[in-house]
Amino acid sequence: MVTPAEADLARRAHEAAATVCDPEIPVLTIADLGVLRDVTVEGGRVEVAITPTYSGCPAMDVIGIEVQTALAQAGIPDARVRLVLSPAWTTDWMTEAGKAKLAAYGIAPPAGKASRRALFGEERVACPHCGSAATEKVSEFGSTACKSLWRCTACREPFDYFKCI
Repeated sequence: MVTPAEADLARRAHEAAATVCDPEIPVLTIADLGVLRDVTVEGGRVEVAITPTYSGCPAMDVIGIEVQTALAQAGIPDARVRLVLSPAWTTDWMTEAGKAKLAAYGIAPPAGKASRRALFGEERVACPHCGSAATEKVSEFGSTACKSLWRCTACREPFDYFKCI
């Protein structure tokens, strides 16, 4: 049974952890991305569960340190950050606010829900600069492994697309 004090501590810890930004896409928080999975309190100790956008994501070490720092600054020392690999992260966990932040930053957000169609290159991606659907994939990998590189044939601008996985 969770005590009121533990529930308050979990709420404060979640609020603090949710402020941590993704080091690769600094306009997004780990809450926007859906990387922040859970915050629990047991015996007065906070545990934060985070899930990488893909196995081996190099940003996870930095995110873990930043979560611990945010918690310490919120007066919550000695918290544990746990990496959770299952279930695997999906773009379905991204918030609508996070997708809007991606588009405003010039990265096309994942279109729709994760599905098998993405595996076969059947994606339709709108240009985050001009909104045109006249786009083409240049490379399966963009500036990070979770993004692919696209080009708009209308405005000729290149852009990253956050892969729908």
